[in-house]
Amino acid sequence: MKRLAARILERALTATLLSWSFAPAQTVTVDATASHVVNRFSPIYALGSTVDRVPSNATDVFFRRDQVKKVLSAGWGAISYRQNTDLFVQAWHWNPKGTWSDPAGKGYFTGDATPTGEMIRHSYGYPLRHRGFTRNGGTEFDGFSRLDDGDPQSYWKSNPYLTKQFTGEDDSLHPQWVVIALDKTENVNAIRIDWTDPYAQDFEVQYWTGDGDAMDDQDKGAWKTFSHGAVTQAKGGTTTLGLDESAVTAKYVRIVMNRSSNTCDTHGSADRRNCVGYAIRELYLGNLDNQGEFKDLLHHSPDQKQTLTLCSSVDPWHEPSDLYLAPDRMESGDQPGFDLFFTSGITRGLPAIVPVAMLYSTPEDAAAQMTYINKRGYPVSYIEMGEEPDGQYMQPEDYATLYLQFASALHGVDPNFKVGGPVFEGVTEDIKAWPDAQGRTSWLGRFLAYLRAHQRIQDLAFMSFEHYPYDGCETPWENLYQEPELITHIMKVWRDDGLPPGLPLLDTETNAHGGEASVDIFGALWLADSFGGFLSAGGQSTHYYHDLSYSPPHPACANSWGTYHLFMVNDHYEVQQPTSQFFATQLITQEWAEPKDAEHRMYLASSDVKDSQGHVLVTAYALERPDGQWSLMLINKDRDRPHQVRIAFHDASAQRNASFAGPVAMITFGKAQYQWHPDRKKGHADPDGPARISTPHGSEGTRYTLPAASLTVLRGKLRLER
Repeated sequence: MKRLAARILERALTATLLSWSFAPAQTVTVDATASHVVNRFSPIYALGSTVDRVPSNATDVFFRRDQVKKVLSAGWGAISYRQNTDLFVQAWHWNPKGTWSDPAGKGYFTGDATPTGEMIRHSYGYPLRHRGFTRNGGTEFDGFSRLDDGDPQSYWKSNPYLTKQFTGEDDSLHPQWVVIALDKTENVNAIRIDWTDPYAQDFEVQYWTGDGDAMDDQDKGAWKTFSHGAVTQAKGGTTTLGLDESAVTAKYVRIVMNRSSNTCDTHGSADRRNCVGYAIRELYLGNLDNQGEFKDLLHHSPDQKQTLTLCSSVDPWHEPSDLYLAPDRMESGDQPGFDLFFTSGITRGLPAIVPVAMLYSTPEDAAAQMTYINKRGYPVSYIEMGEEPDGQYMQPEDYATLYLQFASALHGVDPNFKVGGPVFEGVTEDIKAWPDAQGRTSWLGRFLAYLRAHQRIQDLAFMSFEHYPYDGCETPWENLYQEPELITHIMKVWRDDGLPPGLPLLDTETNAHGGEASVDIFGALWLADSFGGFLSAGGQSTHYYHDLSYSPPHPACANSWGTYHLFMVNDHYEVQQPTSQFFATQLITQEWAEPKDAEHRMYLASSDVKDSQGHVLVTAYALERPDGQWSLMLINKDRDRPHQVRIAFHDASAQRNASFAGPVAMITFGKAQYQWHPDRKKGHADPDGPARISTPHGSEGTRYTLPAASLTVLRGKLRLER
């Protein structure tokens, strides 16, 4: 009986093996036609990383030689230094030493451009006291607006560099605005504005109509002026304005300011910047009853519980006492000093991408910063202008005029500086702005149009953006199927917006998501797919976020600590355990690419491995390396099943095929090598690498097994098929 059972089992296994042997081939095909190269790059410049702001008490640990050595072992190349203070509406003192515009030691700060024997190790942000944001793309958890803080002595003031004194254009071409965002739709018929100097002589009060959010869906509605909302020849002071004969239902109300009184604010007349723009002490919105009594709908408080307000810009005026320094807080953290950054070894001696603060700074300070860097002899490849203006709700023409002012100041230091931007925050579709007079809504399109209209398009040496494709705290596995289409699509969008052909595209900051997925195997597969997709779409360089393993809990997600980083750290910020993205990085930088400054040629690869819904389960990226080997990076996004694939190289010009031949290096990292165990601060991986290395023999008929949820590099020589 046992022998019969054994024979039945043997026959069943034989039938299964035969069915595998004659199953339809799953093939990855590389278009190896020499004229079809889609990119040429040096990996030490194209495959980079980032350094960002960190808690003030973490900097010295992160830049210790032993810690930097561990970071460098990942293999990333050129560094993109991130400028975080713009996101928190702060002035950045890139050099703690400098001069104030007011002899009393306050006002507009310019860092000292002259190097000394003292190294700049730390630099900090100064929250702006004339802020008009409650929350925006960066201040979700910190700070408040002065427009409804309940303090009649504080006030919002717009950026003086957006006025005719600095733009050379009429102020009506750069109207400034504030928006009140009520918690829900309300009936309103009146507004009270407590102006201070400089006030608006001409302004309009408007309400939002349409289906979209007034701030985040700016092309899905329109602003309509209240019946009595247009005011000219205003005299400032406290104005109560009846807006309509009957109440209007609205959630968003905007004040648009077109002409300034050009009277001086509380900081005096000695500096012309104090006497241009617009300023408001406090806003009130609600209803006037038949007796003329005003009922206010806004909540006034000096915290984020106040009614939400937003603004077009903020005056960068501040004082030494505004310094915000608190341990273990990103919003009060340290922008590592440029001397520390360039001398620590973390840049590998390569030219870095460095930023200038622009949204809340001055052209003079930007010029001083780059003068300092030049005098130190630090290598710089590109200069990014500001940080995420779309997240700050800045209109494209306002960003553009600041861009040109700062570009002129920087080129006064060195005409060879390559400046660019706009450094968009991570989006997957075109960024829309409120329609202009011609009905145009594309943010980038209008920015480019402004540069062209001023005959300054040559001042844009590159276009940079960030890529964070997923929202929310949960990142389902199926999101993997969306890369690389998301990154390649947004790059096409920028080109369609009018970006000049051949202008370099730089993804200067990217990662999958701040939740659990980043530290799980998902993060490794996404990283390879996104970087491969970016380069196959012709991008110049892409930069992992980020090298310094600041491992806090995500501010909005109840996930494990350590997201967005290569390593978990202990309570003292010392590197402890690598995450999945560390191992993926090593495969990308040291196995797929040859880790040297030499040209790699990239070709497109396609796969017929799909699931029943049509999702491509195996994506592939092919390189012809300078050492003569072909290298193929394959991502099996099937979480549960391995796939056997045949690799075919096709040359359309010669009408011939080739395959790997002889020994093939096969390096695999997947679920068998790495398992993440969520546990908040104690989240950890077990097993935790390393990648599996084998050497199969390549031939025309060889099938390579890609384990479930894995990243694999195949590398070897080719032989023409018969």
